[in-house]
Amino acid sequence: MFTLPTYTAPDFTEVFFIKAPSVRTMPAPMDGVVPENFYATTIYPEYFKIHDTWQLMSESRMDCVVVIANDRPHAIEFRNVKKGDAVVVGRHEDGGNGVYVDHFAFSKKQNAGDNFSFRTSNSRETAYSRDYDQLYQLLEFERDNGYILWVLGPAVTFDQDSRNAMTHLVEMGYVDALFAGNALATHDLESHFFNTALGQDIYSKENKSLGHYHHIETINRARGCGSLENLIAKYKIEDGIVSSCIKNAIPMVLAGSIRDDGPLPGVYSDVYSAQDALRVHTKKATTIICLATQLHTIATGNMTPSYQVVDGVIRPVYFYTVDISEFVVNKLKDRGSLSSESIITNIQDFVVNLQRNLSFK
Repeated sequence: MFTLPTYTAPDFTEVFFIKAPSVRTMPAPMDGVVPENFYATTIYPEYFKIHDTWQLMSESRMDCVVVIANDRPHAIEFRNVKKGDAVVVGRHEDGGNGVYVDHFAFSKKQNAGDNFSFRTSNSRETAYSRDYDQLYQLLEFERDNGYILWVLGPAVTFDQDSRNAMTHLVEMGYVDALFAGNALATHDLESHFFNTALGQDIYSKENKSLGHYHHIETINRARGCGSLENLIAKYKIEDGIVSSCIKNAIPMVLAGSIRDDGPLPGVYSDVYSAQDALRVHTKKATTIICLATQLHTIATGNMTPSYQVVDGVIRPVYFYTVDISEFVVNKLKDRGSLSSESIITNIQDFVVNLQRNLSFK
């Protein structure tokens, strides 16, 4: 049985916190520009002393500024700051300037035993049996109590079994939102029309004659329909990830890139519009699972705090990165994002194993 760890807030009745000054602010000089010595947010729980009361910022994101509005702290992207906004200034995080960062939120106590030990981090040699068991329990809990965001690379659709497994996870209620690029949706729909992904049979892996036309033909059909919803209805598409998301009202944020063909209708061509759309879901996500997509994983990790406030309770956000490359799963940590659980494996195998085991829950 999975249970959330208990968060213990700082004791703000201590003399130090009582005597600490309230937070200082200065008005933004113009839209999109903040005062010198601005305070920038982290991924950890952050408290701001406003009118002698320490308040937690309930919706956070790293590398934002903090604007005090209606006596509450808000994490605001630099580009969204408006002239005259009350921006928090001062760069101490120990409470001395009215800002306290709880760096040790949810930290586990050190286990008794020797300080020296082997294999303390995940690698290609790691046995992930226990990691899978913990993930099964977590997802069972989150299906009823949380918000599960999936970040998918197109490799999920390159195999018939993994495409089917991901589709079943949507139908089983283990997906609350999906973030991907143009390619994931394109090749998922290509698989319906041609049983190929990038022209290769998704079961036999045989390259089909003129198969390189398949994804472009798919995009053209979708653009002719005006929307993915219309495409699903016109061609009566019953299989696949996109169809399942649409039929189950699961929001998809599809972010375009410079290399995209088409793109499909509904793909965000403006990076900041895509960021705003994804932000809606990272503000709610309690578990995030990223599969074989380095750039989308880093983007999501940089937008996700280490905690959420759900029904007044502070709880951790669980973040998984899954890839066959050690470099990719470790890259997120290099970017200063929250600590993530890494599983180094073929993601087709990962999705299939996940779906099969959850089917028996």
